[in-house]
Amino acid sequence: MHFALNEDQIAVRDMAREFAAEKIAPHAVRWDEEKHFPVDVMREAASLGIGGVYIRDDVGGSGMTRFDAALIFEALAQGCPTVSAFISIHNMASWMIDAYGNDSQRQKWLPRLCTMELLASYCLTEPGSGSDAAALRTRAVRDGDHYVLNGQKQFISGAGKGDLYVVMVRTGADGPGGISTLVIEGDTPGLSFGANERKMGWNAQPTRAVIFENARVPVANRLGDEGIGFKIAMAGLDGGRINIAACSLGGAQCALDKSLAYMKERKAFGKRLDEFQALQFRLADMATELEAARTFVWRAAAALDRKDADATMLCAMAKRFGTDVGFEVANQALQLHGGYGYLSEYGIEKIVRDLRVHQILEGTNEIMRLIVSRKLIEGAR
Repeated sequence: MHFALNEDQIAVRDMAREFAAEKIAPHAVRWDEEKHFPVDVMREAASLGIGGVYIRDDVGGSGMTRFDAALIFEALAQGCPTVSAFISIHNMASWMIDAYGNDSQRQKWLPRLCTMELLASYCLTEPGSGSDAAALRTRAVRDGDHYVLNGQKQFISGAGKGDLYVVMVRTGADGPGGISTLVIEGDTPGLSFGANERKMGWNAQPTRAVIFENARVPVANRLGDEGIGFKIAMAGLDGGRINIAACSLGGAQCALDKSLAYMKERKAFGKRLDEFQALQFRLADMATELEAARTFVWRAAAALDRKDADATMLCAMAKRFGTDVGFEVANQALQLHGGYGYLSEYGIEKIVRDLRVHQILEGTNEIMRLIVSRKLIEGAR
């Protein structure tokens, strides 16, 4: 039961929080405006063990838990949700290699992924298949010791700047059973990228299409057997959903903290804003919702660590609830700032823009409801 953090967990959280406050938060607004991808800062974070949080230690990982990761990504997101979210995606893709790769694959890539010398991206979504991920069409045809790939992935974080792409491809028939997972190096001939997307938020990381035109990838780069790629992709997303919910909590906590500071200084009708009971009640509701979401994320992370039978459902619940609450708290914080909340220099509108996409990625919140309802109905039979 995780109703209080132990000394080690507090130390891990505080380490990430201090790094975010010193190295990330002072630059977050500028990085957003300049669309700057702060690879150097992320590599500094990796030197603290954040590049491979739950990667095994024989390849340089930190060997921590999913619960630890939730603490870390929430803390980093208090500096910038976008940077924290990319590091979480890098961790998710790296974990897939750690969990499903053979020893040769693990030794080849993971030591440099854990230091973030190499950056990893997760490639599932396509222009014609988002929520219906099992309908993906990127095809890999076996040709001797290689696969020949043709197709396109869409909305890929880190694309064009990354070194490794963990890609779900179709090697067999239609449906989830025909999908396999390949690790594709960024300099592979036939691999190219679309333009950097112009986005509402998440501007401190690039988002591009990943395009394959007769790209030849060694069969040795396949994770596990043919046909288990959909299982690998979904296993990665269980943890990814906790991570992105944690990023929402961190962004929302930052927005709440900014609101508390602002309301101590701002006056209206002869009183400080924090002296108005209606606004005090709003702050109380924001903090309560945030704490409820945090408790839920912790529970889901602990369930995933234990490999509980209901872990997938709890991860979906926590992702839906955590990202909805995170966005709503940030949006309320903007309202409490009035016109100043709409100005970029206060940093609130950036958090609102960044957190909005968390309700869409790693599976939309509508898909989270679908996962939960299916598990409930199956359990009632």
